[in-house]
Amino acid sequence: MAAQVIALALFVLVFAVATLRKVHLGVIMFASAAGVGIWLANMPLKDVISGFPVSILVLLVGVTYFFAIAQVNGTVDQIIERAVLRVGDRAALLPFVFFALTAGISAMGSPLAGLVMTPIGMPLAKKYGIDRLLMGLAIGCGLSAGGFAPTSLFGIVTYGTAHAVDIDLNPLVLFGVALVANFVLLVAAFFMFGGLKLLRSKRTGEFGSNHKPNFARSAGLPEHPFERDGMTNRSGLIAQKVKERIDEAVAPTSSALAPFTLIQKVTILCMLGLVASVISLAIVGQDPDIGVLCFVFASIMTLVDPTTGKGSVSKIDWSTVLMVGGIITFVGVLQEMGAVDLLGQAASQVGTPLLAALFICFIGGLISAFASTTGMLAALVPLAIPLVANGDITGWAVIAALGVCSSIVDVSPFSTVGATLVATVDEDERPRMSKLLTRWGMSMVVVGPIGLISVLVLPTMF
Repeated sequence: MAAQVIALALFVLVFAVATLRKVHLGVIMFASAAGVGIWLANMPLKDVISGFPVSILVLLVGVTYFFAIAQVNGTVDQIIERAVLRVGDRAALLPFVFFALTAGISAMGSPLAGLVMTPIGMPLAKKYGIDRLLMGLAIGCGLSAGGFAPTSLFGIVTYGTAHAVDIDLNPLVLFGVALVANFVLLVAAFFMFGGLKLLRSKRTGEFGSNHKPNFARSAGLPEHPFERDGMTNRSGLIAQKVKERIDEAVAPTSSALAPFTLIQKVTILCMLGLVASVISLAIVGQDPDIGVLCFVFASIMTLVDPTTGKGSVSKIDWSTVLMVGGIITFVGVLQEMGAVDLLGQAASQVGTPLLAALFICFIGGLISAFASTTGMLAALVPLAIPLVANGDITGWAVIAALGVCSSIVDVSPFSTVGATLVATVDEDERPRMSKLLTRWGMSMVVVGPIGLISVLVLPTMF
């Protein structure tokens, strides 16, 4: 009993130290897992190392490599540019369009890559009289929704970790839950923050239908100290590149957009092929290995354009691979020494399984508002196993609810997403943005668990 309690305390302590000292969580977690495994659990080192999640590594490397190629060869920039300019000046539609665009970009491996839409959406919202908070929440909700796609980090970590502990969670179901939940939140935000006024307004902005909007330049995206996923700088570079591409095309007399190159057309076909493969295999009852599929299509793109393929290897998100691997390795040690079962016994003392599920979703949301969402998912998904061990509640429903609850709070200004939203508005608007995003983020800590547990978990108990 004492060894399990010490191991759990060390697990929490490592999280706290890594966050406060701003060091890489995966490095500290992996080293701590080895120490705890050898000295507290009496495990051979090879057994500790065998807990490293190779299958999740393949997923993360394959997905980030595939979409790195699409970003480097300009395909992603072209898609964003065309989509934004096609919207024109329909102000009431803009929040929903930016939700969809952000979700699409976030689905391409890195959720924080969706922040590329922030320095584009915020100036555009001001030009068309849209509440900047509404636009910020549209981008935040899109990032959360797209992050749970089968090809993106939140989704990979959540269903990958669930599968590793024999919880049957369909990646498309998880994505569907996240998409619906975040769209509902966007609709609520639309009516709370000026949506009805936009619907009644005849204003179409400063530009005629034949003119392209002028996107203001802004500084690179900030790297917030509480988020250690290692993707913010990359998102900032993507944002700068997109803005430069759009700035070149904003003159009213500019010519038509440049056509897609052959390499970009091949990339789009590969992206469509990846989506079609995942959906087709899921329909016929197979469990598609998305990481392997990404390697297959990335190989095609590399053969077509070897230079881009070679250069994209450096953009693989090794930082996140190490972070997730370190956390899950430590959790494997906790499982081996019975610490997870000890948590299950403690959870049973909370009361009903429904109340225990509500509690762990609340904890996930609260901590994630200040710390790494990816780290929370990697840590809490395995620790939720005892809640579903006796079969009183359905495993996939609890894990899906936990995942989304840990993500919808990310608009809090204490996390990367919220900090970026605040940083990309005018200085005189920042106090209001910070205050309202804090209220929204903290309210999601309560609203998320109650809503998702009621909709997903409660019906499965009858």
